Amino acid sequence: MELDRDEAKRIAALYMYGILDTSFEERFDRLTRIAAAIFGTRISLISLVDADRQWFKSAYGLKVRETPRKVAFCSHAINDTEVFTVRDATSDDRFSANPLVTSDPNIRFYAGAPLITNAGNALGTLCVIDDRPRADFSASDKRVLRDLADTVMDLFELNHAMRKAQAETRETKAAR
Repeated sequence: MELDRDEAKRIAALYMYGILDTSFEERFDRLTRIAAAIFGTRISLISLVDADRQWFKSAYGLKVRETPRKVAFCSHAINDTEVFTVRDATSDDRFSANPLVTSDPNIRFYAGAPLITNAGNALGTLCVIDDRPRADFSASDKRVLRDLADTVMDLFELNHAMRKAQAETRETKAAR
């Protein structure tokens, strides 16, 4: 799948899914817990990248609900269809001065799989984060993270289809 690089379309798709600023849900929290357990990381997030912020639909191991987009690792991860990894953020010029690296949560390792719609819009990521650097994140690891991210997108698609069907039902009833 090719990524649609039009930021306005990406933001419009993000809002079309109606996920931003909704409550935590166990079905998403379950996936972040599983991801953290599989990869042995302290943090796992389902992150949605808005125009000026990164907002978390699920946050395992992190207390905040959002961060500014300008410091979000996920802002980099949504620029490609592949899993984006940073093995040691303190050694990476893009991130070494980032406040998320220099202070709490002290990010060292990051791996994020973009959440990509059928139309090719990257809404955000499923990511795993740790306060210890990693020497390796294998092709198999990337595949598992990608599979979990695809499961998140399946749930987003299901939510979207249900909201659309409910709206159509309301319209049909109103027309009677």
